[in-house]
Amino acid sequence: MKILLPVDGSPPALEAVRHALQLAAQGLRASFVLVNVQEPPSLYEVVVVHDAEVIQNLRTGAGTDLLRDAEALLQSAAVDYECEVASGDPAQQLVELIENYQCDAVVMGARGAGKPDATDLGSVASSVLRHSPVPVTIVHLRPQAEAELPEP
Repeated sequence: MKILLPVDGSPPALEAVRHALQLAAQGLRASFVLVNVQEPPSLYEVVVVHDAEVIQNLRTGAGTDLLRDAEALLQSAAVDYECEVASGDPAQQLVELIENYQCDAVVMGARGAGKPDATDLGSVASSVLRHSPVPVTIVHLRPQAEAELPEP
């Protein structure tokens, strides 16, 4: 089984990675695809920077940085995984990545760093849930983990 793990650097995303690793520790034979999707550049970025390659390099570096903690969890668990930093609309890109990597399932945080929608889910999680061709497991941050987070 191949499981897509979308990560945006948020605590719920890392909780989803931990949940997937618990499933593997309990006997689920799985490999993982760890992904971060960077939003397309804003008009301001395009006007100020002028160089698409520089913008892409900055976004790839930011995505790689956001994957670092999740990647450390996967390495510690000694599981097979692949990584990708993609660019575009996050929900749309995640559905495309499910198909590109031939994933059998998705495990993702209920609410990440994006804008929330009217449900208990974040807008990306809600959209992936509606459009995914494979089962999606939504992982909520445990109350004890929420209590441990630093206040803004």
